[in-house]
Amino acid sequence: MEAPIFSSNDVAQLEQRGITLRQAEQQLERFRTGFPELDIVAPAAVRHKKGIIRPSVAERQRYIALWQEYMRQGHQVTKFVPASGAASRMFKDLYAYLDSGEETEFVRTFLSNKDLFAFGQSLQGKEGKEAVRYLLEDMHYGDLPKGLLLFHRYHNSSRTPAEEHLVEGALYAATQEGDGKVCRIHFTVSHQHLPLFRQHIAEQLPLYQKKYGVHYEISFSEQLPSTDTLAANPDGTPFRNPDGTLLFRPGGHGALIENLNGLNCDIAFIKNIDNVVPDYRKLSTVHFKQVLAGILVEEQQRVFQLLRSTNLSDEERQRLNRPIRVCGVVRNTGEPGGGPFIVREKDGSLSYQILESSQISDKSLMARSTHFNPVDLVCSLRDASGKPYHLPDFVDPDTGFISHKSKDGKELLALELPGLWNGAMSKWNTIFVEVPVSTFNPVKTVNDLLRPQHQPKHN
Repeated sequence: MEAPIFSSNDVAQLEQRGITLRQAEQQLERFRTGFPELDIVAPAAVRHKKGIIRPSVAERQRYIALWQEYMRQGHQVTKFVPASGAASRMFKDLYAYLDSGEETEFVRTFLSNKDLFAFGQSLQGKEGKEAVRYLLEDMHYGDLPKGLLLFHRYHNSSRTPAEEHLVEGALYAATQEGDGKVCRIHFTVSHQHLPLFRQHIAEQLPLYQKKYGVHYEISFSEQLPSTDTLAANPDGTPFRNPDGTLLFRPGGHGALIENLNGLNCDIAFIKNIDNVVPDYRKLSTVHFKQVLAGILVEEQQRVFQLLRSTNLSDEERQRLNRPIRVCGVVRNTGEPGGGPFIVREKDGSLSYQILESSQISDKSLMARSTHFNPVDLVCSLRDASGKPYHLPDFVDPDTGFISHKSKDGKELLALELPGLWNGAMSKWNTIFVEVPVSTFNPVKTVNDLLRPQHQPKHN
């Protein structure tokens, strides 16, 4: 008789996280079977109307007016900011410098320009390893979440990405409610950083409420333990810690569909924590955020009107009655990340999907892709009757992927859930809109903060 894969202790571990035995068995099965390949028809493109729209100046103005009218009507809008990422990856080159002492070009660039960083004043009088060690250890920049680092310098202050999102929210996502404006922002954060986020936001909120004349409603959530996934050995058996317990790993951004599902709002903006710019560069961002939102409102109105019609077949009604997302996409400039594609579904229909390179076996398709995904989404989360969609119903479980990792020198396989803007939204109705690269300014390494997009105007 074959021994059971999971012991009673394993089952207790699973139950503690809210994971059923059946779910654990299905995860292990994925390691053995993998994920089916997608039937990718072509990259989406502007030319020949292949899935990406490029609104004219006049159209953009009409969409902005439509959005501004929507915000005056008392709808609930939330800005959803994934902010659980630790900043440690931003500093991997600096950590390597502390270990080896080798001054690479990256390290030399950092040290020779350290006064230009928003946190540079704290490093004055310190050079070389002393400066780096002070930043990473004494200032805890190696341990803090990216959202709480100083990113941008102003005349007499500096701001974190969390603060920049407060400003952004006031500029394009504050709705009229009663006699005032309300701006709702939701941050997804890791458990250990939640108190720091709460403290930081509480300290800064009065300043921005007064400056922008809005009342903020700030909320937080953590990635649910039930969305963690099992790690496996290369042979597909459960990977175990030295004490024999199962090893779980966060399921990636796809796990956040549960957090998004918990929002009580009509429309949600989604944007990563590190994609922010100083105020003098926000004009383009605010303009195109409103354009995307106006396109969403127009599409939502069109769909709701059709759904109230009695002339639809059941199939047509089912196809329309889904969450809607409008995705900003930018011209491909060589940045890593997924892109917009046209995919043939199992029933033969075509859909628009954002795909990661790990989902595309034919790499020539990636080479032909003209646009990529900057994570710039506006989402409609309620149906025509005002009832919220149950977003997990629209996830395609066949669109995750398996990655190779290691722990304590041992190779392991990690199961990544369908990504938040990939497979987790696979069954949504999707519109791709070209937005300028000026709206995409991520910070992946600390030296990215030296780019003009993140420096004060006078530099």
